[in-house]
Amino acid sequence: MDSLDTFARTKLDALEAGSLRRRLTPTERGTGAAAARRGRALVSFSCNDYLGLSHHPRVIAAAQEAVATYGAGAGGSRLVTGDHPVLGALEARLAQHKGAEAALVFGSGYLANLGITPALAGRGDLVVLDELSHACMWAGARLSGAKVLTFRHNDPADLAAKLAEHRPHHARALVLTERVFSMDGDRAPLGDLLGVAEDFDAWTLVDDAHGIGVVEDGPRAPLEMGTLSKALGSYGGYLCASRPVIDLMTSRARSFVYTTGLPPSSAAAALEALVILEAEPARRARPLALARRFTARLGLPEAESAVVPVLVGDAQAALDISAALEADGFLVVAIRPPTVPAGTARLRVAFSAAHAEAQVDALADAVAALTGRASRP
Repeated sequence: MDSLDTFARTKLDALEAGSLRRRLTPTERGTGAAAARRGRALVSFSCNDYLGLSHHPRVIAAAQEAVATYGAGAGGSRLVTGDHPVLGALEARLAQHKGAEAALVFGSGYLANLGITPALAGRGDLVVLDELSHACMWAGARLSGAKVLTFRHNDPADLAAKLAEHRPHHARALVLTERVFSMDGDRAPLGDLLGVAEDFDAWTLVDDAHGIGVVEDGPRAPLEMGTLSKALGSYGGYLCASRPVIDLMTSRARSFVYTTGLPPSSAAAALEALVILEAEPARRARPLALARRFTARLGLPEAESAVVPVLVGDAQAALDISAALEADGFLVVAIRPPTVPAGTARLRVAFSAAHAEAQVDALADAVAALTGRASRP
């Protein structure tokens, strides 16, 4: 249809003009933070495999054994035929890890957030999100049909003001935030936010996708979701909560009920990764230590997590620096709007236990040279 293609081309031309068009780039990943693009060997600082477990021999072996035992796919929705035994074992271990009564595994973290909020809130209810919440939290909030508001990033006082004004007019209220924000690497003041939410009888959902296994200390929320695809090196999502809440999700979270269960290999890999990270505190501490080594060398604010943003501002400038870093042997992808606010395009640097100190220092020196920052030994 000519009108459809014309529409698509017009949109693409506008994205291209603003340096905002996305393109897929085949990327090979290996052990020790190794990557390859266009036949060139690179050190990746753009991967969320924070503990280097996606290539751990025990994790790979667990996935292979699950495939041999249960097959490559789950075969159907978990409520029909897809509830293979590995999922129950993973949920029990996740609940134990989070200190929760129960857990439920979803097909991905995005699917988890699409299902959780609409299962708890609807018309006549209120959802208040941190303004920098991940896109999937926004999507779940909007799907719920509830009134959706934002509070200023990491600002408990603004959250309190919004709840004071709007909470009395709604039957139920949810507060949505993240333990570690994926594009800024900063951490929410969870203790303060939880206190405000409790004062107004609001239920708090915390997205721990970028915290679990790395920086997940501090208070727990009544609703803790996250992914299996980052520090746990596999794929999938989960919610940890009370038994009644998990039982409700099993019946009412549409992104759980109406989709195929997680493949056995993914569940088994995540379960083994969880066992490893709990047994190796030094591995868990390493990504933050390396991130702080990097921020100290560049004179940036001290890292709060394994994610460090290097703000550039202009989208094309961020792309140019990313390309120059790739020419120097580093994979550091540029992040542009709408993933981040307009005018805040950046390099998003992600640190892993698999990185060596020398690799971190070399990247800091390269970033300093390209951005005009001073690199401190």
